[in-house]
Amino acid sequence: MNGLRQGAFRIFSVAGIDVYLHWSWFVIALIEIQSRQGAYSSPVWNVLEYLALFAIVTTHEFGHALACRQVGGNANQIVLWPLGGVAYVDPPPRPGAMLWSIAAGPLVNVALLPILFGLAALGGSLGWNTTRPDLEQFLWAVALTNAGLLAFNIMPVYPLDGGQILRSLLWFVMGRARSLMVATILGFVGLAGFVAAAVLWRSPWLGVLAVFVLLNCWNGLQNARALLRLSKLPRRAGFECPTCQTAPPIGTYWVCGRCGKPFDTFEAQAVCPHCGTRYAGTRCLDCGRQHAMAEWAAPVVVRPLG
Repeated sequence: MNGLRQGAFRIFSVAGIDVYLHWSWFVIALIEIQSRQGAYSSPVWNVLEYLALFAIVTTHEFGHALACRQVGGNANQIVLWPLGGVAYVDPPPRPGAMLWSIAAGPLVNVALLPILFGLAALGGSLGWNTTRPDLEQFLWAVALTNAGLLAFNIMPVYPLDGGQILRSLLWFVMGRARSLMVATILGFVGLAGFVAAAVLWRSPWLGVLAVFVLLNCWNGLQNARALLRLSKLPRRAGFECPTCQTAPPIGTYWVCGRCGKPFDTFEAQAVCPHCGTRYAGTRCLDCGRQHAMAEWAAPVVVRPLG
């Protein structure tokens, strides 16, 4: 997903969240608008319809970002591209925090369902099909677009929202690594369905989506394997990450940014034994957060005697 930021430019910022638009969005917008010519009496409505899609997707992504912040995570970038949008969220490494950060996006679409269909139904009751046919068709198109985006996003295919929601639920019972492993394997099953549909319907969009799913499932599978290997390492007593409460592994798993040599930062007290470089923060290998060495001290649990 990081590659999406290449070729994207900032268009606005809300609450410290920068929204970027990929250049290819304009190309696809032009193609889609032209393909809908004749649906309205004026091409202005085609443009408005595509802008409405833009607004729905943007609102959906803000749902992810704001929910992530609500649980103490970091979220400051959204990238919009032809296949939708990506909110770069970094929630705390807890299943509940991840679940809320991901589920908040589709919940925005759920909240829009009665509003948009209500407006479309109101137009029908007021006779807009004869007096304002373009407006009524526009309202129904926007309502159906929102419903279609919701149905698509909640498909249990990683990395779609539905697949990540499934992963978050599995995290409660299977742990972080195994839940990601299962979600990505199911994502490969969904990938096969997208490929078959792309061939059957000769859809280039489904083909692009299949490639997107493939790349993210492969990266997710590699991350799951790395997390599994990390979970089996011996841990150092007396220290734990303030964010995820996980003890650090014992071994030379930290690399000095100055001399490039590996060392055990907890054994060396955040000082590279090879070149003497002192580090103000130590990164947790489990959750990726950085904390000062003094913050890593595990709390002492005092148990009553008897």
